[in-house]
Amino acid sequence: MRTSLALLASLALLTACADRAESGDGGGGAASDGISRADLDLMVAYDAGDGSAPAEWTLSCLGEPTGTHPDAQAACAHLSGLDDPFAPLPGDLACTEQYGGPQTAHVTGLWHGEDVDVELSRTDGCRISQWESLVPLVPPGS
Repeated sequence: MRTSLALLASLALLTACADRAESGDGGGGAASDGISRADLDLMVAYDAGDGSAPAEWTLSCLGEPTGTHPDAQAACAHLSGLDDPFAPLPGDLACTEQYGGPQTAHVTGLWHGEDVDVELSRTDGCRISQWESLVPLVPPGS
């Protein structure tokens, strides 16, 4: 009897999963263009460098922007207008020796299905430019 109940429960679960997959939901919130919610989800860890507690924000840019980011709408609109917002800086890039401030940020997640893992800072001209190109995902420098 127990085996029959377990078998029935398993079949019901498999049927529910198959129905979700066929409907395009699949648990990931798939869009009609085949991009799943996870393909446009980011996590931002921001440290102002002033001794205050670091902040963490989530951002999802599929459909209506959502997450805990202070301005999800502006961040998603800005990122969507960039060709490759999280491209790494070239290793042989010559950068000006200037200091833009103590702020740091770590952005992780997926953007259009590509892994994102970018450490941002304002320690030289190249990194300041990289940072500024991602405002409003990160706050403007001080």
